[in-house]
Amino acid sequence: MNTQFMTSGAVGAADADIMVSLHEKHHPTADYVRALRLSLPRNFPQATFYFLPADITAQILNFGLPAPIDIRFEGDNVEASHQLATNMLAQLRQVRGLTDIRIQQPFDYPALDVSVERTKASQGGFSERDVSTSILNTLSGSFQLSPMFFLNWNNHVNYNMVAQTPQYKMDSLADLENIPINRAASGPAPIADQGSQGSEASRPSEILGDIANIHRSEEMAVISHFNTRRVVDIYAAVQDRGLGATAADVQRIIDADRKNLPRGTFLTLRGQVDTMRNSYSALVAGLAFSIVLIYMLIVVNFQSWLDPFVIITALPAALAGSVLFLFFTHTRLSVPALMGAIMCMGVATANSILVVSFAKTKLREHGDAVRAAIEAGSTRFRPVLMTALAMMIGMVPMSFGLGDGGEQNAPLGRAVIGGLLCATLATLIFVPSIFALVHKNKEAQAPTPVDDEFDKELV
Repeated sequence: MNTQFMTSGAVGAADADIMVSLHEKHHPTADYVRALRLSLPRNFPQATFYFLPADITAQILNFGLPAPIDIRFEGDNVEASHQLATNMLAQLRQVRGLTDIRIQQPFDYPALDVSVERTKASQGGFSERDVSTSILNTLSGSFQLSPMFFLNWNNHVNYNMVAQTPQYKMDSLADLENIPINRAASGPAPIADQGSQGSEASRPSEILGDIANIHRSEEMAVISHFNTRRVVDIYAAVQDRGLGATAADVQRIIDADRKNLPRGTFLTLRGQVDTMRNSYSALVAGLAFSIVLIYMLIVVNFQSWLDPFVIITALPAALAGSVLFLFFTHTRLSVPALMGAIMCMGVATANSILVVSFAKTKLREHGDAVRAAIEAGSTRFRPVLMTALAMMIGMVPMSFGLGDGGEQNAPLGRAVIGGLLCATLATLIFVPSIFALVHKNKEAQAPTPVDDEFDKELV
């Protein structure tokens, strides 16, 4: 998996990413994640665990965020934002289905403060710059201050050369206090050597512990900004519950706490929730537009407003079948599921057109709407059933979620199967009944010879 553009949320040396690769024939990934969420905190109570989006689809839907839900506090007073986030954290833990809740910016990251005693440093001829440069060279390396390169004449490649103290030699406060301090070449000479030779050999050697004090403290592990405002983020994931229902509970907590925000602080809900709402709005609008477009096309084809309405009466059954099949298979509503519902519209409409067109032909022959509806349902039973079965059987492997990443497309197959099951029943039973009711009084009389000649011209 390519993790180059993935934001894992690691902010310091205390954070680590563990990538678990499953075998080819494995159980659903959610089962392993659920088990690890229970066992890891019990075995390591001093650590915080959270699971990142492992597949590329979830990463794209999160738009680079390491969690599907991001509650962002924006304001100039970061301490106030942190206090508000801490208070909300306790409320979010009561939301069913919400897990992996944490504040992204830790405020208790361990740090070491170095306080230079300026009097002692000045007596030794050292400045604050000399101390900071010596510490930086020892702990981080020399590349930031004095970059060095080595040119390999064999392959004509430049290599970075960095001088750095081995990390295993800097593992205690005593080692830090023994860091030698080097004076810059342009710095002042030591007070003890003024008026003497002032040579480099006569300069007294100093270590960090002689001119500075080191004590432990805490600080923010990372400083985040949105535009020009400091932000504090609460990240959370969802387990064993739909994202929409969980986000609705989270939104209620946000709305209740928004009135307690100080002036200049803003609270927003980001992450996959925005993507879900925008996608659902677009897909529902596309679904409604597809039904309207299908209706208008059939109107043009049949040259009637009534018969197309009879045809599209099978579409609500297709939508109901998709919803019921998703419910019985414990599948949550998702973008693939809505795409499957849209796919059902075309097949259900095509089957209804077969039934209604045949019923209109029979109606012109004998003028009995009920008889025409029965004949259409019985005669078109085989082609309608074959068309629906062909697509449903083709969707069976997808509905089981087989193969790598098959769980993502399983809702599409299940929505198509459920929608076509109900749409087929509606096409063979409900649509002919509506046709008979609509045309019962419209064409109750037998057709005239003129009508027969007109029908022959149409044929």
